[in-house]
Amino acid sequence: MTYKDAGVDIDAGTALVEAIKPLAKATRRAGADAGLGGFGALFDLKAAGFKDPILVAATDGVGTKLKLAIDADLHDYVGIDLVAMSVNDLVVQGAEPLFFLDYFATGRLDVAQGKALVAGIAEGCKQAGCALIGGETAEMPGMYAKGDYDLAGFAVGAAERGTLIDGATVAEGDVILGLASHGVHSNGFSLVRRILGKAGLKLSDPAPFAPGKRAGDALLTPTRIYVKSCLAGVRTGKVKALAHITGGGLFENVPRVLPKGLVAEIDAASWTLPPVFAWLKRAGGVAAGEMARTFNCGIGMMAICKPEDADALSALFAQEGEQVTRVGRIVTGDDIHARVLNLNAWDA
Repeated sequence: MTYKDAGVDIDAGTALVEAIKPLAKATRRAGADAGLGGFGALFDLKAAGFKDPILVAATDGVGTKLKLAIDADLHDYVGIDLVAMSVNDLVVQGAEPLFFLDYFATGRLDVAQGKALVAGIAEGCKQAGCALIGGETAEMPGMYAKGDYDLAGFAVGAAERGTLIDGATVAEGDVILGLASHGVHSNGFSLVRRILGKAGLKLSDPAPFAPGKRAGDALLTPTRIYVKSCLAGVRTGKVKALAHITGGGLFENVPRVLPKGLVAEIDAASWTLPPVFAWLKRAGGVAAGEMARTFNCGIGMMAICKPEDADALSALFAQEGEQVTRVGRIVTGDDIHARVLNLNAWDA
């Protein structure tokens, strides 16, 4: 017997590495040559321009959005998601993403599928300005059903000592700015899939919430990468805190960056619920409060600043390509979750 007889094709793994080398090379940046094939990857912080850096690390996956990607046979989109989920978590602390590594596990290696995934990862790295310097491909027959796979991503960033932001200076009366999302991003897809089933909507059907697109393409729109715009904001010194709106939605994420005794008061009526969320709410019979604790509902990142800095910071974010809305303020209180007001505005 051979290893291939047992379901592991070493030649396919080698072919995938060769196919993705140019993709990794295209993500080169100062400090990394983004070459693949060694046992470990190197990064030179001095070459990247850092003098006294603090390293910041993050890891995440894409969740059950992968099931939609597999069913729709659209794999490059979730590669971008994989990068976004980690690098957006780095930038909220004021760190610049430097490099990224991925872990791709499947029951049987499909070189074309793997290349599409890594192409998406490389695109996400380019958007974030970080290098794809390594990864791991695991072929594990018997662990995954035919066609299934899983992804995990690992990002490392850095900031000069003394420049990280942690929300410690946030005060009562500060303004919360919301940066628009690209759609559902990468959270809540177990509920999305249930709603699709209840509505009888197939991924190949026209999307009732996105004219001209199939449902699968629209729902798989990648997570927006906020790195460049948020770094620009952080470097002005006007951003006190940032919150990436992921699992837990509007209720859970902003409190993570607030000092004790302060609460985020978010006005759901300050922006229009995007069509994809309005459809999910209606088709699934989902209450507005449940929407707000499950999805980003149109706001993928929040920034907190002094009231007198809000206009200038909004203009900067807009210049960097973001759609910005004042969505709330900081008030005193001991609430565990954010207060989301006027949720009934989404029932119209």
